[in-house]
Amino acid sequence: MGKRSYFGTDGIRGKANSHPMTAEVALRVGLSAGKLFRSSDNRRHLVVIGKDTRLSGYMIEPALVAGFTSVGMDVRLFGPLPTPGVAMMTRSMRADLGVMISASHNDFADNGIKLFGPDGYKLSDAAELEIERHMDEGLQEGLAASRDLGRVVRIDDAQARYVEIAKATFPRRLNLSGLRIVIDCANGAGYRVAPTTLYELGAEVIPIGVDPNGFNINDGCGSTHPGPLQNAVKEYRADVGIALDGDADRLILVDEKGAVVDGDQIMAIVAGHYADEDRLTGGGVVATVMSNLGLERYMAGRGLKLERTAVGDRYVMERMREGGFNLGGEQSGHVILRDYATTGDGLLAALQVLAVMVQNQKPMSALARQFEPVPQKLENVRFAKGAKPLESAAVKAAISDAEARLNGSGRVLVRKSGTEPLIRVMAEGDDEDLVDGAIRDIVDAVKAAAPLT
Repeated sequence: MGKRSYFGTDGIRGKANSHPMTAEVALRVGLSAGKLFRSSDNRRHLVVIGKDTRLSGYMIEPALVAGFTSVGMDVRLFGPLPTPGVAMMTRSMRADLGVMISASHNDFADNGIKLFGPDGYKLSDAAELEIERHMDEGLQEGLAASRDLGRVVRIDDAQARYVEIAKATFPRRLNLSGLRIVIDCANGAGYRVAPTTLYELGAEVIPIGVDPNGFNINDGCGSTHPGPLQNAVKEYRADVGIALDGDADRLILVDEKGAVVDGDQIMAIVAGHYADEDRLTGGGVVATVMSNLGLERYMAGRGLKLERTAVGDRYVMERMREGGFNLGGEQSGHVILRDYATTGDGLLAALQVLAVMVQNQKPMSALARQFEPVPQKLENVRFAKGAKPLESAAVKAAISDAEARLNGSGRVLVRKSGTEPLIRVMAEGDDEDLVDGAIRDIVDAVKAAAPLT
């Protein structure tokens, strides 16, 4: 596979107004992707664009629009809409391409561009590399004739359409009446649609993180900062709390006692429920190398398998499609429900858990601990740029020794970050002292092999 210049593990991302997250790069994305995804028939070519609530969305969106329209693609603008909503609408509106402008759980200063194909799935590595191949061409290449320029229309009912789609995933025989739910929308893309969906399904809804101002997305709120949600659940004596991230494609839950429920436990809840109803396909669940060993043991205890992929929900989805799985996700809270969506969807995942609560008439705390997580530690080690610590014999020896000590009772995972000069060292196992020792020895070896000057 060729070297990537712009795209990372989840589209293009960076600090707004700095390379690669500039108006010029956005323009080039529009030009290049537009040329690549124009269908061969004679109908009008269409791209749909959604965004979250970051200030820089006002810069990135018109630059993309200029690129797409200049190569003859019509554009439909949704405004703030969750990433999974953009994926859904790409398919339902028969668009050639979908675009989400968001940096997910990052703070307002960052932004990103995610692309979806006409089937609503994130683009493959090969498609992204093909777009990159055209991005450094001259800006005059492949432009449409004057009368063939694209037109732009703002779609006012996109949020309402997403709400209806979300409601339709909740069992028709059930409703949320009698439940008091706090939802933290991270001042992000789900700030309107998520509370509306819960309310229309019958819940008493207490929304927080629903006052975006361009700067406060993910700022001390949302799925990466559960403290405000935990406090609100206790203050309002709520039955459950839901926290989304900036583009609403991931979630964490909080039970009525204020305890956090992560993506691994959420997958266990839904997997067990689906298995009981004979709805789980593929014989198990797809998760990443970061998911807790306790989840793997829980699945095995149910006679189900846990397949692991590289970190990144796109890799989870690729394996789900290959193996016919309908449930997968990440410990961080991306949960993919392939019966309903083509990417992670925080709101839809929350609705599946709420359905289990209602159907079984159990409090969230009774569902929240499907398995006992084994002690898991993660440490990031920064190293000198250009160094290759993972090629060091001493580092390899430390990793082998740690694996031998944890053999049968845990595991070790050492990987290089895809975006920063960091080595991520993770170990987990039944014996916390062994885990701590394994982490310490590997970290020390990495620091010695590639010291920061």
